[in-house]
Formats: sequence, C-alpha cells, structure tokens
Amino acid sequence: MAQLTGAEIFVEALKREGVKTIFALPGGVVLKIFDVLHQQCDVEVILTRHEQAAGHMAEGYAKATGKPGVCLITSGPGMTNVITALADAYMDSVPMVCFSGQVPTAMIGNDAFQEADNIGLSRPCTKYNFLVKDVNDLAQTIKEAFYIASTGRPGPVLVDIPKDISMDKADFKYPDSVSIRGYNPTYEGSKWKIKQAADAIMKSRRPILYIGGGVQLSGASQEVRELAEMTQIPVDSTLMALGAFPGGHPLSLGMLGMHGTYVANMAMHYSDLVIAIGARFDDRVTGKVSEFCPNAKIIHIDIDPTSIRKNIHVDIPIVGDCKRVVQELNNVLRATVNGDQKELRKPWWDQLNEWKAEHPLSYQQDPDQLIKPQYLIDRVFQLTRDRDPIVSTDVGQHQMWSAQYFQLANPNTWLTSGGLGTMGFGFPAALGAQAAFRDRLVLCIAGDGSVQMNTQELATAVVSNLPVKVFIINNRFHGMVRQWQDLFYEGRYASSYLDQTPDFVKLAEAYGAAGLRIKTPNEVDDGIREAIAIDKPVFIDVPVDQFENCYPMIPAGGCNHEMILEDPPELRKRQTTGVKGKKESTDTILTA
Repeated sequence: MAQLTGAEIFVEALKREGVKTIFALPGGVVLKIFDVLHQQCDVEVILTRHEQAAGHMAEGYAKATGKPGVCLITSGPGMTNVITALADAYMDSVPMVCFSGQVPTAMIGNDAFQEADNIGLSRPCTKYNFLVKDVNDLAQTIKEAFYIASTGRPGPVLVDIPKDISMDKADFKYPDSVSIRGYNPTYEGSKWKIKQAADAIMKSRRPILYIGGGVQLSGASQEVRELAEMTQIPVDSTLMALGAFPGGHPLSLGMLGMHGTYVANMAMHYSDLVIAIGARFDDRVTGKVSEFCPNAKIIHIDIDPTSIRKNIHVDIPIVGDCKRVVQELNNVLRATVNGDQKELRKPWWDQLNEWKAEHPLSYQQDPDQLIKPQYLIDRVFQLTRDRDPIVSTDVGQHQMWSAQYFQLANPNTWLTSGGLGTMGFGFPAALGAQAAFRDRLVLCIAGDGSVQMNTQELATAVVSNLPVKVFIINNRFHGMVRQWQDLFYEGRYASSYLDQTPDFVKLAEAYGAAGLRIKTPNEVDDGIREAIAIDKPVFIDVPVDQFENCYPMIPAGGCNHEMILEDPPELRKRQTTGVKGKKESTDTILTA
C-alpha cells in the first residue's frame, strides 16, 4: 500500500472508528486535513461558526448516541475557544475526541503565529491528551484516543496534530485493539461486596435508589428498572440521569437536589439505605455534607474508584461498570427476594405518598396574565411526548423547570450541562443530536441570556439542515441570578437585568431560519404545534413572567429537608409594591 499523508491517515482512522460526523472549524495549520476531508464522502463535516459550539455539538452527539463525539479545531484561539466545551465534557463524563491543530513541530515553543500550549491548556480538563510528534505514531494515537474516551469513566481526549505531521507520509497500519500500560478500568464488581449490598437491601425498610449519569453512560437503564421493580424501591434521579429511569414510572420520585421535588429530597434525607448508582454525590445533591442522610447506610456503585468516598463516607463501595454490577446484584436478589416487597415497605410508601400529596410540583396559570415558564414547558412536554423527543437545555431556571416537568421515558434523550453549568450549551448540543438523528424531533429549551451565547450557530443549523426547535424562555433577566438576588440580596439586580435583547424572531429570519412568538397562554398550544410542523430550524420567542421563581429550592449550605417552597412574604411584598426596573422591563416584554 502506498504511503499516506498524516491528513489521509487521520481520515482513514476516523472511518475505522465508525465516525460519520465531525464538527469543525478550519484554520491555517489544519488546512491539509480539511482538504482531504473535502475530497471524501464517508465522514460528514459540519462547519460550525465557533469552536466552543463545535465542542458542544460533539457533546450533544455523544450524549444522544452513546458514541464519542468528534470535533476538529485549529491552533491558538481555536484551542482556547474549545476549552469550555472540553471542561464541560470532563465534568459530565462525556466521551469525546477533540483534534486540535498545532504549529509545525520545529516552531513549538517559539511563540509562533497562533501558537498555544494546547497540551498545557487542556491537561486539567481532559481525561488524557496527546501531542503527535511523529506521523508514524498518528494511527496508534487516534486508536488510543477513542479507546480512552469511551472506556472506564468516559471523558474528553485531546489529540494535538502539528502542521508538518499532517503533511508527512507514513505507512498506514490501524491497530485492531489497544493495550495501555497502567490503564485497566475495572468492570466486574466484587462478588463479596455485591452480596453485602444485597443483604443490606433486604434488611432495609426505607431504601432509596439514587441514580446518576453513570446509568446513562453504561447503558444500565433496563437493569436499574429491573432492580427497582423487583425490590419496589423508589428512585431519585440526578439532573444527569433524567430519562435513565422513566419519569412517569410509579416508582419514580423525580429529580433530587437543589431544585428537586419535595418527595425526592425528603426521601433521601429520611432513608435508611441509599443505593447510589453511577452518581458522584456532588454538592447540588448532598447539600450540607455533615447532615447528609444522617440515618442511612450507603452503597456506592461506580466505575471510577476516585469518585467513591470522595465527598461522602460510603459503607459498601463497589467499583465496577454500573450495568454489569447491577446485573449481578439483580441475580443475587432474584434468588433472595421473598414475598411482596411493596407490602414489606408499605409504611415507607405511605410516607412517600404523603409527602407527594403535601407538596407536589405546581404552578398557577392565569389565562389573562403573562405566560408562566412552567406552563409553557409542561405544554411542550404534553404535546410532544408521543414523539419521544430529544430534549436539550441551556443553564438556569428554565433548565430546572424542564427537569421538573419533562418526564422523559427513555435514556439518551436528555442533554444538559450539569457539573460545569455552561450557559450556551443547549442550542449547539441540540444541533449535535440532530446531526446524529436526522429524523428525530429535537427540542431545545433555552433562556434569553443563555441562547445569546451561541446564536451564531443558527447559520450552522440552516446550512446543515438541522431543524431544531428552540423555545426561548424570555424574561429579560439572567433568571437564576435574579432569583438569588431576590432571595438573598434584597432585590438588588446587579448586572442581571438584560435591558437590551434582540428580536429573536427577526434574528432567526435573518439567518434563514423560522421565527415565531407566543405572547399569551391561549396561543401556547397552537404555537407549539406550528413550530413542530415547520421543517427548518425555529426560534420560538416566549415572553414570560419575569419574576417567577423556581421551587423547591435548597439554599446553598442547607440540608435536603430544608427547602424553600414558595416566595417568602417579604419578597412578595417587595414585588407587589414595586421594584426599580420591574415596570419598565415588564412593559417592554408586553409590547415586544
């Protein structure tokens, strides 16, 4: 076989890995790679308008498919722009391979034009990174990058390719397998620990299943459902786990954490056994660590040993792949379970049902008033649930309302930024999912603040025929910031009021997309149906009640059972008597 250039090796390696789509933005040092990509048809190149968006699209693709997302960016500012997406993927364990261009090897370290220390920049926010110094190592490096990104606890991997490496030639030999010294993820859990876990489950009277994003990543949804149904244990889902257990299932208590449901948080606090599967006990779930689950024994199943006992003491640690460990746990329990488990735990379920009845998720929508964000999201859910949509969100109040009211039925249908909380994530992530599933309905719930961070990707959506429907919760505020300012800063809206936002309808139309506006509650259903029927990207601008707050809410440093359930009286009084800036901004929305 004739020798190939590094650029040709790059493309052939992608094909061997089954890559069908990459998200990319060119620059001088990667032009050879783009030239080769341009001359083939097996790998689709989606040209993005910003490197951060390319990274988020790769994340959305990965979250929706379960396969590594791939992006290609240039050196210098191309690399610095994609760092946010890499950090986001690292926090949320998203399998992703990012290829960055670099100045020629002889110029590295000389402050050449558009040079950046790509390895140094990415080291804190990638699972691993490579600098290719010899074209003969390129194929092996790419194979290892995909292997590392998708095995063990998944994460982003960077491959930095200097310009001369893409032009040099070498024989192409792609390895069939990978063996990396010192990297051997544990997939099978300790049988002794699994037996201990099964015994603890059988003895518990107030157990709770606490499932995290690892359930999605390992494909363990069916196994977790079998475990819950066999034992009749209620299920609390983290933000990253939504959809991994059906939201409408009788055993589901919904999301837990800072803006979780009342029953989910109370169940966690008063349980006697927490079975954590693929979750990392982050601060949004634990609240005040010293008072977290004070009477519970804790089982923790996770493929990453460094996550176990990192934040919370664990009584029964099980290192292993969630799917395999829960399969084995189910096998042990199946031989042990006797009688009706629901009857066994009837007092616990009586208490759970009482909590559900006391404080359900609720909102009041007056037909003559501004649209409530919860009402819009609830109606989008009700009118699209039969289509099994993929739902992406940005970050803020709208993200939490979406988590509360979208009862997703299937895994890999929920795309959101959890650990890093990246505003600007939602729209490009939705485009990445749409690129993977051209015939699926893909929705994005965004805030007017978040969506403006990547609106340039409307061009990508139009040119690449990605008909994502973006519902913009338009309250002319950074809503979650404003809520904290109302609750903890006496209503001083320091830099949270957005006194100038674009006309989103005209903005969409300027890019060749469709733009709609829903002004009143009576227009909501027809507006949703109209947007879904349009076969192109759609921005739906929805002016909403500016001062609606997201509850329940656990204050920072509070305990899970110490939730704020409604606006305090002093806040209602302040909003009734008027706050500087309120009338002007509300009038602007009403006349938009």
